[in-house]
Amino acid sequence: MSTALTAEELRALNAGGPRWLGRVDAVLGPLVSVPAALLVLADIVVLFAGVVARYALHSPLLWSDELASILFLWLAMLGSVIALRRGEHMRMTAFVSSAPPPRRALFELVATAACLAFLAMVVWPAWEYAHDELAITTPALEISNLWRAAALPVGIALMGVFAVLRLLRAASLRQLLQAVAIVAAIVLAFWLAGPLFAGLGRLNLLIFFVGVAGGCVFAGIPIAFAFGLATFGYLALSTGTPMPTLVGRMDEGMSHLILLAVPLFVFLGLLIEMTGMARAMITFLSSLLGHVRGGLSYVLVGAMYLVSGISGSKAADMAAIAPALFPEMKSRGAKPGELVALLAATGAQTETVPPSLVLITIGSVTGVSIAALFTGGLLPALVLGLMLCIVVYRRYRFEDLSHIQRTPWARVARLGLIAFPALALPFVIRAAVVEGVATATEVSTIGIAYSVLAGLFIYRQFDFRRLGPMLVDTAALSGSILFIIGTATAMAWGLTQSGFSRLLAETMGGLPGGAPMFMAMSILAFVVLGSVLEGIPAIVLFGPLLFPIARQLGIHDVHYAMVVVLSMGLGLFAPPLGVGYYAACAIGRVPPDEGIRPIVGYMVALFIGTVIVAAIPWISIGFL
Repeated sequence: MSTALTAEELRALNAGGPRWLGRVDAVLGPLVSVPAALLVLADIVVLFAGVVARYALHSPLLWSDELASILFLWLAMLGSVIALRRGEHMRMTAFVSSAPPPRRALFELVATAACLAFLAMVVWPAWEYAHDELAITTPALEISNLWRAAALPVGIALMGVFAVLRLLRAASLRQLLQAVAIVAAIVLAFWLAGPLFAGLGRLNLLIFFVGVAGGCVFAGIPIAFAFGLATFGYLALSTGTPMPTLVGRMDEGMSHLILLAVPLFVFLGLLIEMTGMARAMITFLSSLLGHVRGGLSYVLVGAMYLVSGISGSKAADMAAIAPALFPEMKSRGAKPGELVALLAATGAQTETVPPSLVLITIGSVTGVSIAALFTGGLLPALVLGLMLCIVVYRRYRFEDLSHIQRTPWARVARLGLIAFPALALPFVIRAAVVEGVATATEVSTIGIAYSVLAGLFIYRQFDFRRLGPMLVDTAALSGSILFIIGTATAMAWGLTQSGFSRLLAETMGGLPGGAPMFMAMSILAFVVLGSVLEGIPAIVLFGPLLFPIARQLGIHDVHYAMVVVLSMGLGLFAPPLGVGYYAACAIGRVPPDEGIRPIVGYMVALFIGTVIVAAIPWISIGFL
């Protein structure tokens, strides 16, 4: 299974076809990657200029966020195009990889044809959606919103072009025709069965959101396209919803300005590595904890606790940590699957660490004090962190450290002094948010500026030639993550329109057993919801419905909020459907199947920790 096609698979898929197809691909590639890299750079400049103008010059740029939002959607779509061209969209290939080579090649072509089918079905609705935005004028820049919305049909069309090129360059014409025929037959069968779905009611939820989505995921189709196919099929065949609405929900999912922190923190992580800050930090931490079994795993748990919530995006938090720690951990013998499993687990563990955007959202939609939520969120995350450390201890208790000598304290102190500028970065970022210097979205630009200055003048390591490839890599990785979030948001909207959310609230409110049963069912329900919904949409949809029920049963609002957030984190980072897990795999550049077995132990530990938090209210409200 793989986050991307291996080099051998790419060569095999592109081995056939006329040579001019390869030349076309080589020409079109830079026409997408160069603008995408410039968009990353432009967003950094625009947001940083907004910070300087508002905080230093006391003259805010009213248009900076609006322009950044426009550029961001183009960045997300062009990044998705690059990811598709490179074969870097997240995908589950456990079953595909176990097939014989000829059949595996056929499966790869089927996956590409399925992506093309979704793109072909949604490209016209995307154009209709963009055309409808023509009449809307943006408030600050006073330009047509078409300039922004056009990114959707353009990006979808370009992805279609590269999907066609990949199919035409297949090594076997016979397999190409078989793959296209298989996908066409499945699509035709669903279309002909359309009248049957209209009378199945909520059974369609199982057919499309479990059967179709799950089948596509396990067939090796990229996660984003699997979600998109399931949602398109549900809306088109069992409802009368206009298809531009689906595109609108994808736009909504990818357009939260807070998500702009994802590419910026991805770039920050690459920058930290390039400037030598990561090496200085890891050298110090290795000297401090290197002689301890599993020492750097403890560092990863603590580092995620430290930076979590700063950016407002868990994917961005992971992107800031992984590039700094993973290379050294791998060099010490850690398996990539174990690393990405722990990274995903720490993402779930730290969901309640302030300033968590999910906690802010809970406070805004339920009326619970945000200050109380921030105070109550620290200890539950610490409890879950201790549970993870127990697993780390058990897994690494027999680690062979005979070849590693304990570093003298004098050298530890000297390395600490060298690493101080790098270690100070999380505190600088958090202080900027707390003091109001920058928003959660803008704060990553302060980290980037800090890292550039540290690289140039402190560590004196800055390779300007690497900036271009780093910007392109940032766009590709961000696009693969954001496209998943977009299609997952559309899926969440489909679930809401089906009446599923209100039915769930009514069912849970009528459970026997009082508060303990309600809390237990809340944990299970939000684990499931977290696997298909981002935290904010889930809270907006279900918070106003379930919090009053919890209140009536005598459950403290802050206590219930902690349990809900931690449960959603479990679902968000648990395979096979958790979007956060695939984001962690993409950031760590590790095939998803390598992390599934190691993550089970961590998820069990997190679940036990969540139950402890649910059973002992003092953990959440003891310091209020």
